[in-house]
Amino acid sequence: MRNKTKNQSSYIMEYVNSEEKQRELHSKTLKVVIFSQILAGAGLAAGVTVGALLAKDMLGTDRYAGIPSGLITLGSAVAAYAVGRFSQRWGRRPGLAGGFIIGGIGAIGVVLSTLLNSVLLLFLSMLLYGAGTATNLQARYAGTDLALPSNRAKAVSAAMVFTTFGAVAGPNLVTLTGKFAASLGAPPLSGPFMLAAAAYLLAGLVLFLFLRPDPFLVAKAVADKQSSEAMASDASRSQAGEYVADKKGIIIGATVMLLTQIVMVAIMTMTPVHMQHHGHELGAVGVVIGIHIAAMYLPSLITGILVDKFGHILMSYIAGFTLLLSGLLAAFGPGDSMIVLVIALMLLGLGWNFGLISGTTAIVHATPPQIRAKTQGTIDVLIALGGAAGGALSGMVVAQFSYVTLSLAGAFLSLILIPVVLWVRKKRG
Repeated sequence: MRNKTKNQSSYIMEYVNSEEKQRELHSKTLKVVIFSQILAGAGLAAGVTVGALLAKDMLGTDRYAGIPSGLITLGSAVAAYAVGRFSQRWGRRPGLAGGFIIGGIGAIGVVLSTLLNSVLLLFLSMLLYGAGTATNLQARYAGTDLALPSNRAKAVSAAMVFTTFGAVAGPNLVTLTGKFAASLGAPPLSGPFMLAAAAYLLAGLVLFLFLRPDPFLVAKAVADKQSSEAMASDASRSQAGEYVADKKGIIIGATVMLLTQIVMVAIMTMTPVHMQHHGHELGAVGVVIGIHIAAMYLPSLITGILVDKFGHILMSYIAGFTLLLSGLLAAFGPGDSMIVLVIALMLLGLGWNFGLISGTTAIVHATPPQIRAKTQGTIDVLIALGGAAGGALSGMVVAQFSYVTLSLAGAFLSLILIPVVLWVRKKRG
């Protein structure tokens, strides 16, 4: 074991001492992460598209239809913390691969719960399935480990944009996977989770086999070397400040991602139930959610360029305004109009995209590699808990009041984002 660790350290040092090798590894890392994200996107879509409908069927009421979404995001909170801490110590490869494999096991559990008609197993499996969601988000950081500061938002977006392919295909395969499940004697709504199980397990396998040498371990070693050199030279002591965490930057990034996650999850969770109440069929639900997920990920490359050029603060404001428009349109638009629902959910996804990439970039800028992964994991825990609260409460709000009330609440929360960021920036100054 000691010889293996020594050989790994020597292997990593080859990259630490060569900027050319670091660039090559960064390029390779993006390719591996992109391929895994294409697979993981299909797994991500199952819970979003049919999770609430599955709970509604098994529980016989709308009131608790938001619980699966809450459990998924609660499970993702635990997984985000674990993956972040594990990655900080052992690297991105084992952390991300393990997270996807646990998510795949959770998806298998959901399928079994429908066969056994076990609500308890459904809820437990949704917790495990949430690990895939957390890992899907954590993977975006892997692309930034060796990226230049001026290209970090682009690196985040490159990792995210390819999630679109699987994530959009997933909801639009609801009918096909439903028929496949029915042919096996399983409930049609379990079909998307069969696809999710295969997708997450394959994504984990790809990362485990090909994400080497580990980009995060290389980035840490590079930072340690630069820090040591800076501390050894009085003339370069100011350079050591680059490795001190910027707490205000962390607060801004976390706030932006937390609020956008709460608004997005809450409205997205209850939209399939809202559509069902207005006579829309399952295929129509898949189309709307598919477009929503496309808007969450597909604009990423453009968003990354905009964030790198204009800064994450301006794009955070734009995220708030976009989510505000989405909430107002969802609240006041006719529920039987596919066009209105498509536009509202597209804006919801776009606002989330702006917020996530802006917030992620802020966090990467604010944290040195020595503490970056565990900080990222901790912040993703808060984001997941916020999403869990939004998802779990969304069904209760709709049952007690209406979908209009839920959408207006989301619009109000997104508007709060702007003064909060302004306040933090003022304190920062």
